[in-house]
Amino acid sequence: MDPFSTDAILIRRTEYGDHDLIITYFTRRMGRLSVMAKNAKLSVKRFAGALDPFSVMKIHCTWPKRKNRLPILNNVDIKTAFARIRTNAVNTGYASYWLEMVNAWMEEGKQDHELYDLLLHVLDGLNGGKMDVQALSLLFQIRFMSISGFNPTLSCCGICETPIDNISQGRITFDFAEGQLICNTCGAGSIRHGITVSKGTLKQLFWINGSDIGRAERLKFSPEAIVEGQRLLEAFIPCHIGRDMKSLVVLRRLRH
Repeated sequence: MDPFSTDAILIRRTEYGDHDLIITYFTRRMGRLSVMAKNAKLSVKRFAGALDPFSVMKIHCTWPKRKNRLPILNNVDIKTAFARIRTNAVNTGYASYWLEMVNAWMEEGKQDHELYDLLLHVLDGLNGGKMDVQALSLLFQIRFMSISGFNPTLSCCGICETPIDNISQGRITFDFAEGQLICNTCGAGSIRHGITVSKGTLKQLFWINGSDIGRAERLKFSPEAIVEGQRLLEAFIPCHIGRDMKSLVVLRRLRH
């Protein structure tokens, strides 16, 4: 069996039989990758600390001789455990939501260095408390949408292309189906699945999406902008990924 190694972030684990686990990683080299951890429930020494969510590690695997079988996880080298995330229920809820987003969207074996680095960055920020967790989640979500190709149009009306500064109303309708703003002149009232968002919140989301990530982290959101940003992105993302997020249900309960 041919061996291989890669840096990886653990995003999911599933029980398989009495003793085995299927571990899903987001890897730098190979995108999303599922591997078989043989006897992982029994091998406390071999997999100690290696099966915790959010952990960053170097995994060492081998390809099986038979086709259509999962690679075998042999051992791991822990790089960063991000243990502080798991000591706080709300932080755990946010990190679990981010991982479910990645797992739901990523194709098996599709490499994406930009998304890998973004996920690593926000997990590090969450673990270190470098940024308010709700603002950090807005940063991750809006940049995730841009990387994944679902980038919403937030700077102008998606139909007439009037910049938001030139739109007369203070709150503008966002159309979830089309992923764009619709001004009143273009028929915002006819949108069946959407919400209205203030210009200030839209400008901040647009800015953190396009700015250097270091500068974006220093932007301060008002409590109202946090709530509006959450409502917008946490409804838009499941809509375009095409599935409900179980972790998002849990996160909302934890927040309230």
